[in-house]
Amino acid sequence: MNEGPATVYVVDDDVSVRDAICGLLRSVGLTARTFGSTREFMEKYTSDGPRCLVLDVRLPGSSGLEFQGELTAANIALPIVFITGHGDIPMSVRAMKAGAIQFLTKPFREQDLLDAVREALDRDRARRSRAADTSSLRGRFKTLTAREAQVMELVAQGKANKEIAAELGTSEVTVKIQRGRVMRKMEAGSAVDLARMADALRSNTSV
Repeated sequence: MNEGPATVYVVDDDVSVRDAICGLLRSVGLTARTFGSTREFMEKYTSDGPRCLVLDVRLPGSSGLEFQGELTAANIALPIVFITGHGDIPMSVRAMKAGAIQFLTKPFREQDLLDAVREALDRDRARRSRAADTSSLRGRFKTLTAREAQVMELVAQGKANKEIAAELGTSEVTVKIQRGRVMRKMEAGSAVDLARMADALRSNTSV
């Protein structure tokens, strides 16, 4: 899977904090982009390549926690590492339940931040890989005819050619030919592979 370089976005209204984090990230070879507000961040954000967000909890206007909810509502999958100088347990629990990678209280250890950022980027890489696999699978599925899609579903259910022929009102020879086409188009090595693909397609609402 081809992907762009990893980028860490840092949103904090304290310029000294932004500069310090940016310097730390760049010292270990990571690309960092800093912003003083969530609005500024959204104006520059792109989804190319692995991404994560280091986000201050307390910001002018909407809080970091509120912004986390806004990203979720907008279907923007972006792993978040929260940082704050005024955190509490309910706040951290809320952030983690909503999917945050880590909730760090200032002053935090540099290594803790780096570990959290690496975990966030790894999680985004994994998500992107799954999305690419699903997209490829959808593309192959769309090459099937309506009858081939029926055959695929029945094969995935574990039915033999004779059973499929009886259910579809056709000959066993025809089913065998159609089954071969399905296996070739879906790039499946076995009926088990095909069943796994069918499960993945059913679980994806956009298929």
